[in-house]
Amino acid sequence: MSNKALILVGGPSRGTRFRPLSLDLPKPLFEIAGHPLIYHPLKAVAKVPSIKEVYLIGYYEESVFAPYIRQWSTEFPQFAIRYLREYTALGTAGGLYHFRDAIMKGNPSRLFVINADVCCSFPLKEMLDMFEEKEAEAVLLGTKVSNEAASNFGCIVANPKTSQVRHYVEKPESHISNLINCGVYLFSSSVFSLIRSAMEDKAIRLASDPTLDPSDGDTSSVLRLEQDILGPLSDSRRFFVYETRDFWRQIKTAGSAVPANALYLQKAWQSESNGLSQPSAFIVPPVYIHPTAVVDPTAKLGPNVSIGPRAVIGAGARVKECIVLEDAEIKHDACVLYSIIGWQSKVGAWARVEGTPMSVAEHSTTVVRNGVRVQSVSILSRDCKVGDEVRVWNCVTLPFKELKRDVSNEVIM
Repeated sequence: MSNKALILVGGPSRGTRFRPLSLDLPKPLFEIAGHPLIYHPLKAVAKVPSIKEVYLIGYYEESVFAPYIRQWSTEFPQFAIRYLREYTALGTAGGLYHFRDAIMKGNPSRLFVINADVCCSFPLKEMLDMFEEKEAEAVLLGTKVSNEAASNFGCIVANPKTSQVRHYVEKPESHISNLINCGVYLFSSSVFSLIRSAMEDKAIRLASDPTLDPSDGDTSSVLRLEQDILGPLSDSRRFFVYETRDFWRQIKTAGSAVPANALYLQKAWQSESNGLSQPSAFIVPPVYIHPTAVVDPTAKLGPNVSIGPRAVIGAGARVKECIVLEDAEIKHDACVLYSIIGWQSKVGAWARVEGTPMSVAEHSTTVVRNGVRVQSVSILSRDCKVGDEVRVWNCVTLPFKELKRDVSNEVIM
Protein backbone atom coordinates (compact mmCIF):
# COMPACT_ATOMS: atom_id res chain seq x y z
CA MET A 1 0.00 0.00 0.00
CA SER A 2 1.28 3.47 -0.87
CA ASN A 3 1.19 6.32 1.61
CA LYS A 4 1.80 10.05 1.33
CA ALA A 5 3.10 12.65 3.76
CA LEU A 6 1.75 16.19 4.03
CA ILE A 7 3.83 18.76 5.91
CA LEU A 8 1.97 21.93 6.91
CA VAL A 9 4.32 24.93 6.69
CA GLY A 10 1.94 27.87 7.26
CA GLY A 11 2.58 31.24 5.70
CA PRO A 12 3.98 34.74 6.14
CA SER A 13 1.01 36.05 8.12
CA ARG A 14 1.51 33.26 10.64
CA GLY A 15 4.62 32.59 12.69
CA THR A 16 4.54 36.13 14.09
CA ARG A 17 5.58 34.77 17.49
CA PHE A 18 8.81 33.63 15.84
CA ARG A 19 9.76 37.21 15.11
CA PRO A 20 12.26 38.81 14.85
CA LEU A 21 13.91 35.73 13.33
CA SER A 22 11.09 35.19 10.82
CA LEU A 23 11.45 38.75 9.49
CA ASP A 24 14.29 37.49 7.27
CA LEU A 25 13.51 33.82 6.79
CA PRO A 26 10.31 31.72 6.96
CA LYS A 27 10.16 29.78 10.21
CA PRO A 28 10.15 26.32 8.50
CA LEU A 29 13.53 27.19 6.95
CA PHE A 30 15.20 28.44 10.13
CA GLU A 31 18.20 26.24 10.92
CA ILE A 32 18.06 24.13 14.07
CA ALA A 33 20.85 21.63 14.81
CA GLY A 34 22.45 22.48 11.47
CA HIS A 35 19.40 21.91 9.27
CA PRO A 36 16.21 23.81 8.35
CA LEU A 37 13.37 23.02 10.73
CA ILE A 38 11.41 21.22 8.01
CA TYR A 39 14.38 18.95 7.25
CA HIS A 40 13.87 16.96 10.46
CA PRO A 41 10.39 15.58 9.59
CA LEU A 42 11.61 14.92 6.03
CA LYS A 43 14.43 12.80 7.43
CA ALA A 44 11.89 10.82 9.47
CA VAL A 45 9.63 10.37 6.43
CA ALA A 46 12.59 8.93 4.50
CA LYS A 47 12.64 6.01 6.96
CA VAL A 48 9.13 4.89 5.92
CA PRO A 49 9.56 2.99 2.62
CA SER A 50 5.86 3.09 1.71
CA ILE A 51 5.87 6.90 1.42
CA LYS A 52 6.51 7.83 -2.21
CA GLU A 53 5.30 11.45 -2.27
CA VAL A 54 5.63 14.38 0.12
CA TYR A 55 3.61 17.60 -0.21
CA LEU A 56 4.52 20.83 1.56
CA ILE A 57 1.31 22.82 2.02
CA GLY A 58 1.29 26.52 2.86
CA TYR A 59 0.90 30.01 1.44
CA TYR A 60 4.45 31.26 1.09
CA GLU A 61 5.55 32.14 -2.43
CA GLU A 62 6.69 29.06 -4.33
CA SER A 63 10.09 30.64 -4.96
CA VAL A 64 10.82 30.53 -1.21
CA PHE A 65 10.94 26.73 -1.12
CA ALA A 66 12.08 25.97 -4.69
CA PRO A 67 15.88 25.84 -4.07
CA TYR A 68 15.41 23.77 -0.92
CA ILE A 69 13.11 21.30 -2.69
CA ARG A 70 15.73 20.81 -5.40
CA GLN A 71 18.34 20.06 -2.75
CA TRP A 72 16.10 17.71 -0.75
CA SER A 73 14.99 15.87 -3.91
CA THR A 74 18.63 14.92 -4.41
CA GLU A 75 19.15 13.94 -0.79
CA PHE A 76 15.89 11.96 -0.55
CA PRO A 77 15.45 10.29 -3.94
CA GLN A 78 13.06 7.70 -2.49
CA PHE A 79 10.15 10.13 -2.65
CA ALA A 80 9.01 13.09 -4.75
CA ILE A 81 8.64 16.48 -3.02
CA ARG A 82 6.17 19.09 -4.22
CA TYR A 83 4.97 22.42 -2.84
CA LEU A 84 1.24 23.24 -2.91
CA ARG A 85 0.48 26.92 -2.37
CA GLU A 86 -2.85 27.99 -0.89
CA TYR A 87 -4.44 31.09 -2.39
CA THR A 88 -5.15 32.30 1.15
CA ALA A 89 -4.88 30.95 4.69
CA LEU A 90 -7.34 28.06 4.83
CA GLY A 91 -6.41 26.48 8.16
CA THR A 92 -4.79 23.11 8.70
CA ALA A 93 -7.85 21.17 7.51
CA GLY A 94 -9.05 23.63 4.87
CA GLY A 95 -5.70 23.49 3.07
CA LEU A 96 -5.84 19.69 2.93
CA TYR A 97 -9.34 19.74 1.48
CA HIS A 98 -8.47 22.40 -1.09
CA PHE A 99 -5.76 20.13 -2.54
CA ARG A 100 -7.66 16.86 -2.09
CA ASP A 101 -7.54 15.95 -5.81
CA ALA A 102 -3.74 16.29 -5.98
CA ILE A 103 -3.28 14.51 -2.66
CA MET A 104 -5.52 11.58 -3.59
CA LYS A 105 -3.96 11.08 -7.05
CA GLY A 106 -2.74 7.49 -7.15
CA ASN A 107 -5.23 6.49 -4.41
CA PRO A 108 -2.93 6.49 -1.35
CA SER A 109 -4.37 4.43 1.45
CA ARG A 110 -3.02 6.54 4.33
CA LEU A 111 -1.89 10.11 4.82
CA PHE A 112 0.64 11.37 7.34
CA VAL A 113 -0.06 14.99 8.30
CA ILE A 114 2.80 16.72 10.12
CA ASN A 115 2.96 20.26 11.48
CA ALA A 116 6.33 21.74 10.54
CA ASP A 117 6.74 23.58 13.84
CA VAL A 118 7.11 20.57 16.15
CA CYS A 119 10.36 19.07 17.38
CA CYS A 120 10.31 15.35 18.12
CA SER A 121 11.68 11.98 17.02
CA PHE A 122 8.68 11.47 14.65
CA PRO A 123 7.87 7.79 15.36
CA LEU A 124 6.05 7.36 12.04
CA LYS A 125 6.68 3.62 11.71
CA GLU A 126 5.22 2.99 15.15
CA MET A 127 2.13 5.04 14.29
CA LEU A 128 1.74 3.06 11.07
CA ASP A 129 1.99 -0.23 12.98
CA MET A 130 -0.73 0.91 15.40
CA PHE A 131 -2.91 2.06 12.51
CA GLU A 132 -2.75 -1.37 10.91
CA GLU A 133 -3.09 -3.30 14.17
CA LYS A 134 -6.17 -1.36 15.30
CA GLU A 135 -7.68 -1.04 11.78
CA ALA A 136 -7.89 2.64 12.64
CA GLU A 137 -9.39 5.59 10.84
CA ALA A 138 -6.93 7.96 12.49
CA VAL A 139 -3.91 7.85 14.81
CA LEU A 140 -2.41 10.93 16.40
CA LEU A 141 0.86 11.30 18.24
CA GLY A 142 0.52 12.19 21.91
CA THR A 143 2.80 12.82 24.89
CA LYS A 144 2.36 13.60 28.56
CA VAL A 145 3.26 16.97 30.05
CA SER A 146 2.72 18.58 33.44
CA ASN A 147 -0.84 19.37 34.47
CA GLU A 148 0.02 23.09 34.46
CA ALA A 149 1.25 23.03 30.85
CA ALA A 150 -1.48 20.75 29.47
CA SER A 151 -4.14 23.44 29.06
CA ASN A 152 -1.93 25.22 26.49
CA PHE A 153 -2.34 22.29 24.08
CA GLY A 154 -5.02 20.01 22.71
CA CYS A 155 -5.86 17.50 25.43
CA ILE A 156 -6.72 13.83 24.84
CA VAL A 157 -8.75 11.48 27.00
CA ALA A 158 -7.93 7.93 25.94
CA ASN A 159 -8.60 4.39 27.10
CA PRO A 160 -5.34 3.44 28.88
CA LYS A 161 -5.61 -0.19 27.76
CA THR A 162 -6.63 0.18 24.11
CA SER A 163 -5.33 3.74 23.39
CA GLN A 164 -8.71 4.57 21.84
CA VAL A 165 -9.45 8.31 21.95
CA ARG A 166 -12.65 8.98 23.86
CA HIS A 167 -12.57 12.76 24.02
CA TYR A 168 -10.52 15.60 22.55
CA VAL A 169 -10.57 19.30 23.53
CA GLU A 170 -8.31 22.00 22.11
CA LYS A 171 -6.84 24.18 24.90
CA PRO A 172 -9.47 23.41 27.55
CA GLU A 173 -10.35 26.00 30.17
CA SER A 174 -10.13 23.41 32.94
CA HIS A 175 -7.94 20.35 33.36
CA ILE A 176 -9.14 17.21 31.63
CA SER A 177 -5.91 15.32 30.84
CA ASN A 178 -2.13 15.73 30.69
CA LEU A 179 -1.93 13.66 27.49
CA ILE A 180 -1.60 16.21 24.71
CA ASN A 181 -1.68 16.39 20.91
CA CYS A 182 1.81 16.52 19.35
CA GLY A 183 0.67 17.78 15.92
CA VAL A 184 1.54 14.59 14.00
CA TYR A 185 -1.32 12.56 12.49
CA LEU A 186 -1.99 9.49 10.37
CA PHE A 187 -5.35 9.44 8.58
CA SER A 188 -7.15 7.12 6.22
CA SER A 189 -8.38 8.69 3.00
CA SER A 190 -11.82 9.05 4.62
CA VAL A 191 -10.52 12.18 6.37
CA PHE A 192 -11.76 14.24 3.40
CA SER A 193 -15.34 13.10 4.06
CA LEU A 194 -14.95 14.28 7.67
CA ILE A 195 -13.63 17.66 6.52
CA ARG A 196 -16.48 18.01 4.04
CA SER A 197 -19.04 17.31 6.79
CA ALA A 198 -17.33 19.86 9.05
CA MET A 199 -17.48 22.45 6.25
CA GLU A 200 -21.20 21.87 5.79
CA ASP A 201 -21.81 22.16 9.54
CA LYS A 202 -19.79 25.38 9.71
CA ALA A 203 -21.64 26.84 6.73
CA ILE A 204 -24.94 26.25 8.54
CA ARG A 205 -23.63 27.89 11.73
CA LEU A 206 -22.31 30.91 9.83
CA ALA A 207 -25.56 31.33 7.90
CA SER A 208 -27.53 31.44 11.14
CA ASP A 209 -25.19 33.93 12.83
CA PRO A 210 -26.44 37.52 12.36
CA THR A 211 -23.22 38.97 13.82
CA LEU A 212 -21.05 37.48 11.05
CA ASP A 213 -18.95 39.95 9.10
CA PRO A 214 -18.18 38.33 5.71
CA SER A 215 -15.05 40.48 5.36
CA ASP A 216 -13.29 38.92 8.36
CA GLY A 217 -12.25 35.89 6.32
CA ASP A 218 -13.95 33.27 8.49
CA THR A 219 -15.73 31.17 5.88
CA SER A 220 -16.74 27.54 5.78
CA SER A 221 -13.56 26.83 3.76
CA VAL A 222 -11.35 27.83 6.69
CA LEU A 223 -11.07 24.81 8.98
CA ARG A 224 -8.53 23.61 11.51
CA LEU A 225 -7.86 19.98 12.26
CA GLU A 226 -7.55 20.61 15.98
CA GLN A 227 -10.74 22.59 16.52
CA ASP A 228 -13.03 21.32 13.76
CA ILE A 229 -12.04 17.72 12.99
CA LEU A 230 -10.46 15.94 15.96
CA GLY A 231 -13.32 16.66 18.37
CA PRO A 232 -16.01 15.03 16.18
CA LEU A 233 -13.56 12.27 15.22
CA SER A 234 -13.30 11.25 18.88
CA ASP A 235 -16.90 10.00 18.62
CA SER A 236 -15.54 7.32 16.28
CA ARG A 237 -14.34 4.03 17.73
CA ARG A 238 -11.47 3.99 15.25
CA PHE A 239 -9.51 6.98 16.54
CA PHE A 240 -6.35 6.11 18.53
CA VAL A 241 -3.38 7.85 20.13
CA TYR A 242 0.22 6.65 19.99
CA GLU A 243 1.95 7.97 23.11
CA THR A 244 5.63 8.75 22.63
CA ARG A 245 8.05 8.51 25.52
CA ASP A 246 10.71 10.34 23.56
CA PHE A 247 11.28 14.10 23.42
CA TRP A 248 8.72 16.54 22.04
CA ARG A 249 8.49 20.30 21.89
CA GLN A 250 6.47 22.89 20.03
CA ILE A 251 8.43 25.60 18.22
CA LYS A 252 6.27 28.71 18.33
CA THR A 253 8.40 31.53 19.71
CA ALA A 254 11.87 32.48 18.54
CA GLY A 255 13.26 31.52 21.94
CA SER A 256 11.91 27.97 21.64
CA ALA A 257 14.50 27.32 18.90
CA VAL A 258 17.25 27.01 21.55
CA PRO A 259 15.73 24.09 23.53
CA ALA A 260 14.65 22.47 20.23
CA ASN A 261 18.24 22.76 19.02
CA ALA A 262 19.39 21.05 22.23
CA LEU A 263 16.89 18.19 21.83
CA TYR A 264 17.83 17.47 18.21
CA LEU A 265 21.56 17.65 18.99
CA GLN A 266 21.18 15.29 21.96
CA LYS A 267 19.25 12.83 19.79
CA ALA A 268 21.96 13.01 17.10
CA TRP A 269 24.67 12.45 19.72
CA GLN A 270 22.86 9.41 21.13
CA SER A 271 22.57 7.95 17.63
CA GLU A 272 26.30 8.61 17.05
CA SER A 273 25.75 10.93 14.11
CA ASN A 274 28.84 11.65 12.02
CA GLY A 275 27.93 15.33 11.63
CA LEU A 276 28.80 16.33 15.21
CA SER A 277 32.14 17.49 16.55
CA GLN A 278 34.19 15.04 18.58
CA PRO A 279 34.51 15.81 22.31
CA SER A 280 37.72 17.37 23.62
CA ALA A 281 38.90 19.73 26.32
CA PHE A 282 37.25 22.58 24.38
CA ILE A 283 34.22 20.72 22.94
CA VAL A 284 31.50 19.64 25.39
CA PRO A 285 29.11 17.49 23.31
CA PRO A 286 26.81 17.71 21.56
CA VAL A 287 28.14 20.44 19.25
CA TYR A 288 27.50 20.99 15.53
CA ILE A 289 30.02 23.12 13.59
CA HIS A 290 29.42 23.83 9.91
CA PRO A 291 32.45 22.87 7.77
CA THR A 292 32.91 26.48 6.62
CA ALA A 293 32.85 27.96 10.15
CA VAL A 294 36.14 29.14 11.70
CA VAL A 295 36.51 28.27 15.38
CA ASP A 296 39.66 29.15 17.30
CA PRO A 297 41.06 26.04 19.02
CA THR A 298 41.04 27.83 22.39
CA ALA A 299 37.31 28.67 22.23
CA LYS A 300 35.16 26.42 24.41
CA LEU A 301 31.87 25.28 22.89
CA GLY A 302 28.97 23.25 24.26
CA PRO A 303 26.90 21.63 25.27
CA ASN A 304 24.05 22.07 22.78
CA VAL A 305 25.64 24.52 20.38
CA SER A 306 25.12 24.91 16.61
CA ILE A 307 27.57 27.03 14.60
CA GLY A 308 26.37 28.08 11.13
CA PRO A 309 28.16 28.60 7.80
CA ARG A 310 31.15 30.99 7.77
CA ALA A 311 30.63 31.95 11.42
CA VAL A 312 33.78 33.01 13.29
CA ILE A 313 34.45 32.19 16.95
CA GLY A 314 37.45 33.96 18.46
CA ALA A 315 40.13 32.85 20.90
CA GLY A 316 39.01 32.18 24.46
CA ALA A 317 35.31 32.64 23.67
CA ARG A 318 32.75 30.61 25.64
CA VAL A 319 29.59 29.50 23.81
CA LYS A 320 26.96 27.33 25.51
CA GLU A 321 23.32 26.42 24.72
CA CYS A 322 23.29 28.64 21.63
CA ILE A 323 22.57 28.91 17.93
CA VAL A 324 25.13 30.98 16.01
CA LEU A 325 23.85 31.73 12.53
CA GLU A 326 25.47 32.28 9.16
CA ASP A 327 28.32 34.84 8.95
CA ALA A 328 28.04 35.78 12.63
CA GLU A 329 31.16 36.62 14.63
CA ILE A 330 31.94 36.18 18.32
CA LYS A 331 35.19 37.94 19.15
CA HIS A 332 37.88 36.83 21.56
CA ASP A 333 37.02 36.19 25.20
CA ALA A 334 33.31 36.89 24.70
CA CYS A 335 30.73 34.77 26.53
CA VAL A 336 27.46 33.75 24.84
CA LEU A 337 24.97 31.63 26.82
CA TYR A 338 21.35 30.60 26.11
CA SER A 339 21.17 32.87 23.08
CA ILE A 340 20.69 33.13 19.32
CA ILE A 341 23.26 35.19 17.41
CA GLY A 342 21.70 36.28 14.12
CA TRP A 343 23.02 36.44 10.57
CA GLN A 344 26.03 38.79 10.17
CA SER A 345 25.78 39.85 13.82
CA LYS A 346 28.91 40.58 15.87
CA VAL A 347 29.60 40.15 19.57
CA GLY A 348 32.52 42.25 20.76
CA ALA A 349 35.58 41.19 22.75
CA TRP A 350 34.91 40.44 26.44
CA ALA A 351 31.17 41.05 25.86
CA ARG A 352 28.46 38.86 27.38
CA VAL A 353 25.20 37.91 25.66
CA GLU A 354 23.12 35.63 27.84
CA GLY A 355 19.67 34.38 28.60
CA THR A 356 18.25 32.54 31.59
CA PRO A 357 18.90 28.79 31.96
CA MET A 358 15.71 26.74 31.54
CA SER A 359 15.17 23.01 31.27
CA VAL A 360 14.41 21.60 27.81
CA ALA A 361 11.41 19.94 29.49
CA GLU A 362 9.88 23.36 30.16
CA HIS A 363 7.23 24.31 27.61
CA SER A 364 7.68 28.04 28.17
CA THR A 365 10.48 30.36 27.04
CA THR A 366 9.58 33.37 29.17
CA VAL A 367 10.57 34.47 32.66
CA VAL A 368 9.31 37.26 34.92
CA ARG A 369 11.80 40.03 35.65
CA ASN A 370 10.80 43.07 37.74
CA GLY A 371 7.14 42.16 37.25
CA VAL A 372 7.48 41.99 33.45
CA ARG A 373 7.41 38.80 31.38
CA VAL A 374 10.41 38.66 29.05
CA GLN A 375 12.08 36.08 26.80
CA SER A 376 14.39 33.70 28.66
CA VAL A 377 16.59 33.52 25.53
CA SER A 378 18.57 36.52 24.29
CA ILE A 379 18.21 37.06 20.54
CA LEU A 380 20.27 39.21 18.20
CA SER A 381 18.53 39.56 14.83
CA ARG A 382 20.30 40.14 11.53
CA ASP A 383 23.35 42.42 11.49
CA CYS A 384 23.33 43.49 15.13
CA LYS A 385 26.48 44.63 16.91
CA VAL A 386 27.33 44.28 20.59
CA GLY A 387 30.23 46.50 21.65
CA ASP A 388 33.33 45.34 23.49
CA GLU A 389 32.70 44.58 27.19
CA VAL A 390 28.95 45.18 26.84
CA ARG A 391 26.52 42.87 28.66
CA VAL A 392 23.19 41.90 27.06
CA TRP A 393 20.87 39.88 29.28
CA ASN A 394 17.42 38.51 28.41
CA CYS A 395 16.94 40.87 25.47
CA VAL A 396 15.40 40.59 22.01
CA THR A 397 17.08 42.89 19.49
CA LEU A 398 15.55 43.77 16.13
CA PRO A 399 17.73 43.88 12.99
CA PHE A 400 20.53 46.41 12.37
CA LYS A 401 20.92 47.62 15.97
CA GLU A 402 24.15 48.50 17.72
CA LEU A 403 24.40 48.05 21.48
CA LYS A 404 27.03 50.24 23.13
CA ARG A 405 25.85 49.93 26.75
CA ASP A 406 24.65 47.18 29.09
CA VAL A 407 20.98 46.25 28.62
CA SER A 408 18.71 43.74 30.33
CA ASN A 409 15.11 42.55 30.02
CA GLU A 410 14.31 44.72 26.99
CA VAL A 411 13.04 44.49 23.46
CA ILE A 412 15.39 46.76 21.52
CA MET A 413 13.60 48.28 18.54
